Amino acid sequence: MHQDWCDLLLAEPSLFTVIDTYPIELLFPIREGRSQRQIGRKGKDKGRWSVGVKLCWLLDDHGRVVQSRAHCIGINWDWNTMNTHDKHFHHVAEPFIDQTIVFADFGFRSADGYPANLKLCAKCTWNERMYVETALSMVTVVCDLKRLRHRVADYITARLAYVSAMFNVLLDLSRHLDPDPKADPYRMSIAQFSL
Repeated sequence: MHQDWCDLLLAEPSLFTVIDTYPIELLFPIREGRSQRQIGRKGKDKGRWSVGVKLCWLLDDHGRVVQSRAHCIGINWDWNTMNTHDKHFHHVAEPFIDQTIVFADFGFRSADGYPANLKLCAKCTWNERMYVETALSMVTVVCDLKRLRHRVADYITARLAYVSAMFNVLLDLSRHLDPDPKADPYRMSIAQFSL
């Protein structure tokens, strides 16, 4: 219901953006299948099995979550079950074909092709991709996002929308509170807001 409020706090796309997915655990694998309304699916996360969902973010060159001009839920960021391959998140980058170049890892490659603005980057190339890794590690610590306890899809969507908006607000606030002209304008820090 309040998705539009969250969208107002998202950033405009820059010339270069980065995209990546983030696994979120909902259940222990041994508890899989106990509920008929289970949302998460089993998938591998860093070599171990877990049951959950994946969050996909598109970040601008300052590390903020990007807003789509289409204002549709699931266009500027999206989530799906853990067993979803990264190539199924191409629709997050497609609306920005004429606006930005999207850097991604090889998890986004697809035999069926991919959006014209998606640039697959080999490991240790285009260090700008580290923005997304840094951003996702910050929400792990500050928002405790590695594990969710929600069991309804609408609640998961609401939580992830609020986390996306909050992340942008805290990132901009951190840069505003420390306006040192010698400081790196691309620094990312929200740890001081952790409770």
